[in-house]
Amino acid sequence: MTKLSVNINKVALIRNARGESLPDLFQFACDCEEYGADGITVHPRPDERHIRYSDIPRLKEINTTEFNIEGYPSESFLKLVMDNCPDQCTLVPDPPGVLTSNEGWNTIENKDLLIDVINMLHSKNIRVSLFLDPKLDMVDAAKLTGTDRIEFYTGSFAHQYIKDSDSAIQDHKAAAKRANELDLGINAGHDLNLNNLKFYASQIPKLLEVSIGHALISDALYYGIQNTIQLYKRLL
Repeated sequence: MTKLSVNINKVALIRNARGESLPDLFQFACDCEEYGADGITVHPRPDERHIRYSDIPRLKEINTTEFNIEGYPSESFLKLVMDNCPDQCTLVPDPPGVLTSNEGWNTIENKDLLIDVINMLHSKNIRVSLFLDPKLDMVDAAKLTGTDRIEFYTGSFAHQYIKDSDSAIQDHKAAAKRANELDLGINAGHDLNLNNLKFYASQIPKLLEVSIGHALISDALYYGIQNTIQLYKRLL
């Protein structure tokens, strides 16, 4: 079964809006795991508008499933990851002020940078995943960096899925086939939701993990977090 990692950034965003501790981010993470989540994902950004760097040690301490930290490999981000040793680090090419991740790495142009960072993370036995567009040349070059996995950016798929699901999935199927041939693990994330997740997961062979935050937390406003996690897991 494909694992579900719940991104809790939006919970931290609500907490930060009042400058207090409600909702309790740490209890929420524990509850997600109790309700069936296979992992917890966070993406701390330089402005700390949701997850704060100071949240990470406590989240690492209480985590009982899989802890995944996403982010751009700046000096401060890498120190955070190396100090806290999550199960997985997902590297994304976000510039500092971006609102949300919206494209994958150019693994050809950034090959040397990625090799250095991945070797650093591997020295702490941290599994590495690269945020990637579903392009064959980017998958091929990702293999050369030494990464363990790739995470397909599914935002474009989600937008196109509404109009033509078969067309929307074609690049992902081809890229997944190549990744499997190269023995790269496959994750996916961004704009996956209750409407498109089952179709996506059914079309991508050996999909190991999806990371879902915005849609899942939004659904939880209506269905409750326990029911929502179960709804997502049933689709997988």
